[in-house]
Amino acid sequence: MPSVHDFSAVRLDGSEQKLSDYAGQVLLIVNTASECGFTPQYAGLQALQERFHDRRFSVLGFPCNQFGGQEPGNEAEIGQFCTTRFGVSFPMFARIDVNGAQAHPLYAYLTHEKPGVLNTERIKWNFTKFLVDPQGAVVDRYAPATRPAALVDAIERLLPRSDQSAWQL
Repeated sequence: MPSVHDFSAVRLDGSEQKLSDYAGQVLLIVNTASECGFTPQYAGLQALQERFHDRRFSVLGFPCNQFGGQEPGNEAEIGQFCTTRFGVSFPMFARIDVNGAQAHPLYAYLTHEKPGVLNTERIKWNFTKFLVDPQGAVVDRYAPATRPAALVDAIERLLPRSDQSAWQL
């Protein structure tokens, strides 16, 4: 059975990243853009990264320029923007297409696994979010307007409890 872990992608620095390296982690995969009305969500995504990183969670950001040309920068410019403006520490990948014939295979898989409104597979806009369980299965898809903070409970349900102890009866 295929999973997110079967794919790889190029990081902003040009290195190839196997998504199998994230096996055992809960992931939030997001197509991002620097000049979008939803761009302030970077702060919320970073807050999720900081809150849950120690519990085997990571946000993965995939810049995309397919929606209104809102990610015009090259990889160095994207990285600079994300770190200086929002303090992004989560993994960011090279700019990709998320729709059409040139869509990255990961996004073809994500949209097939969790179609959007009216069962359409197309990504509608920047900051569409996919929640992935530790086994690499796509659990849910969230619209661009869904703020990262609204995903806390869904993420919590997939993570090991932070208060688990050997003293449970």
